[in-house]
Amino acid sequence: MDQTSPDEHAVVPFLRAGPPPDRTRWEGWQQWRKIRGAFAPALRLSLAEYQSLSPRRRALHDLHRTATHVNMRLQETPMSARVANLMRGRLQNNAVKFMPGTRDGLMINGGGFQGKTETACDAAASFEDVWREVHHQLLPGPTPGTRDVFVPVAYCRLPVRATPKGLCKAILNVYGNPHPGTLDDLVRAVRDAIRDHHTTALLIDDITRLRLHREDDQDTLDLIRELMDLNVTLILIGVDIPGSGLLRGAYVDQRTGQWVFPDNERGGRHNAAAATQTGRRFDMVELDPFDYSTPAGITAFLDHLAGIEDQLRLLRPFEGMLTTGEMPEYLFGRTRGVVGLLRRLIEDGCTEAILTGEERLTPELLGKTTIHLGNLGGLDPGAGEVPDIPQNTAPPTKSKPRRRRGRNTVLDDRGNRPAAGD
Repeated sequence: MDQTSPDEHAVVPFLRAGPPPDRTRWEGWQQWRKIRGAFAPALRLSLAEYQSLSPRRRALHDLHRTATHVNMRLQETPMSARVANLMRGRLQNNAVKFMPGTRDGLMINGGGFQGKTETACDAAASFEDVWREVHHQLLPGPTPGTRDVFVPVAYCRLPVRATPKGLCKAILNVYGNPHPGTLDDLVRAVRDAIRDHHTTALLIDDITRLRLHREDDQDTLDLIRELMDLNVTLILIGVDIPGSGLLRGAYVDQRTGQWVFPDNERGGRHNAAAATQTGRRFDMVELDPFDYSTPAGITAFLDHLAGIEDQLRLLRPFEGMLTTGEMPEYLFGRTRGVVGLLRRLIEDGCTEAILTGEERLTPELLGKTTIHLGNLGGLDPGAGEVPDIPQNTAPPTKSKPRRRRGRNTVLDDRGNRPAAGD
């Protein structure tokens, strides 16, 4: 069937039935893991092809284009690649260790909307893809009459007002398990769930909601450290971990470069047998925004913009729409290189371009676009989870000329080709 004359009564294939997957439940995590990256973007149509469609098909194509712009694939950056590679290596190494003992953990640090959660979840899902394929040979088949669920990766978020009970309930919710009444029983239920479901990686997001000025916060952090004794790899994700107080009492092992948390001096109140290790070790990796002060940083940012441009489905695009002229500097000035802010600006700019008929992105159009961060009800501004949106839209200055991506022509500071004889 010709793409410009599709079936008028065809089912819309890009709409989602029901709410998005809840990754804090094992069923939702599995749903997300299997469908991630499976979204089919809208067809690329020329303006003439679009105008040849019927009014109904144009409306559906516009809806599909909008869905394409708000569901752009996760793009790897040099910063996210460093985080993902370290995380996948840590998960694989710990998963194949047979000796008992504490598994080294990982802390992922960065600002709000810098892609920490998506990078960590994608790396964990990639590990699970491989681990499921290999490990099914070792697991017995399901036992009739029992609830036999293999959950190699568990992802949860720390409650805004964290307590040991609240963390235990968040972990048990992953498995759909009931909540016992006492803290000792809750901790025991968490340990049983992690063991019984063969959980290899436990991701705890929003870890810097712990302020540590409350006893509940200190008790919760103690519990998190004790969970490392369960042969599970702890991945802690947070904003400004060094400035949060979570590293209080920890020190850097000069030999390994890891952060070491000594045994709990307060006696391991959640489980006296847990504090038997010499210390809990974590590597900390930073997920930084793009840098525009070095040639390598500028190149990485331009490559990222080129990847975004390739995913857009506007009807009047042009080569280098996001990577030439003043646009790169403008986009960096509006977002300071924060991936999440850049994504929101492009999404809303594309909506504006479609509604107004502009069908291309320009600094002038984006100048009328406000960066909306959406529903922030699940975020804690006090923990740095909501970033400051830059107000200064003036492009940053550059000391060196840059090259147009994919070409050998050197451009001047405004992104223009120099005149002959210059």
